[in-house]
Amino acid sequence: MTSRIKTSLLALAALAASQAIYAQDVVRIGHVGPKSGPIAHLGMDNELGAKLAVDDLNAKGVTIGGKKVKLELLGEDDAGDPKQGTAVAQKLVDAKVSGVVGHLNSGTTIPASRIYSDAGIPQISPSSTNPKYTRNGYKTAFRVVADDVHLGGTLGRYAVKELNGKSIAIIDDRTAYGQGVAEEFSKGAKAAGGNVVGHEFTNDKATDFTAILTTLKGKKPDIIFVGAMDATAGPLLRQMKQLGIDAKMMGGDGICSGELPKLASGAMGDGQVYCAEAGGVDASQRKGMDDFRARFKATTKLDVQVYAPYSYDAVNVLVAAMVKAGSSDPAKYLPVLAKTDGYPGVTGVIGFDAKGDIKNGALTMFTYKGGERQALSVVR
Repeated sequence: MTSRIKTSLLALAALAASQAIYAQDVVRIGHVGPKSGPIAHLGMDNELGAKLAVDDLNAKGVTIGGKKVKLELLGEDDAGDPKQGTAVAQKLVDAKVSGVVGHLNSGTTIPASRIYSDAGIPQISPSSTNPKYTRNGYKTAFRVVADDVHLGGTLGRYAVKELNGKSIAIIDDRTAYGQGVAEEFSKGAKAAGGNVVGHEFTNDKATDFTAILTTLKGKKPDIIFVGAMDATAGPLLRQMKQLGIDAKMMGGDGICSGELPKLASGAMGDGQVYCAEAGGVDASQRKGMDDFRARFKATTKLDVQVYAPYSYDAVNVLVAAMVKAGSSDPAKYLPVLAKTDGYPGVTGVIGFDAKGDIKNGALTMFTYKGGERQALSVVR
């Protein structure tokens, strides 16, 4: 063997060794949300928030257990479908991700949470609000927003006490999210003395609501609560106008997006829609959120829809636990993650209770004027 060949072989071996070491230094974090279908704009909003966090952390440099690592985001599309959600959850498990941010909606988050639990992989949802998500006893399930008990109940009381709703109707899409938030809204409204005159059902693929709106029109509601996403609420607003239904619309975080006025195609009146986002920052923390929104726009050329800041914080909370534990091994950093308390996020201070729910979760009430969301108040 010539010296030149030996030198070449040694160089190749060194290169292979360096590549092997580099591969070990990559920490993969999964993100799942709907990147196709009617709420793809919300899924992409979440993923872009997670990507911005990964880019920021890589730019600053992350050291775990004395070793500098590179973070890699693996983004998957669940299309808002539970079956697809469990399929991509298994795909991320097989890819040996260290943690997962997602899913977006409760209907996909809840079934996927079992797969992550079985694999021992921590999961933080930035937007799922159905209480069942953190009540299945899975030690790997966390969320950084308030749940539907808080969200729906607060909206129900607001409908009666602040909007003076006398005759309240409810429409829900029968998904885990829509049904859950509608049921909690109904409880809250009734407890505050409200009168629920009708409850109609649809599904998350429907676009024609004439039949159920005609049924409700005869009951003369002054408020219609919509347990669904903005892709449903927009057409509902158009068809309410066409049928001459002069009622306010209320909804949870699913309808509370920057896209809703466009989806309503000019049918939304000023102050007609009231909604709550399961999160929010007090005045003292407003600058951090405003700075994030400005940087998100500068980086992505898009406005924040709803939960990009919560995805951003979810990634940072996962990585902070890895750094503190000195390991990206889920079994080693999960106990540290569960004890997260006082983490200073752009969405406020983050800490988890024994179930994995955020402590002291906030809600922000919004309305729309001139086609723009306007914050009304932060409620805890």
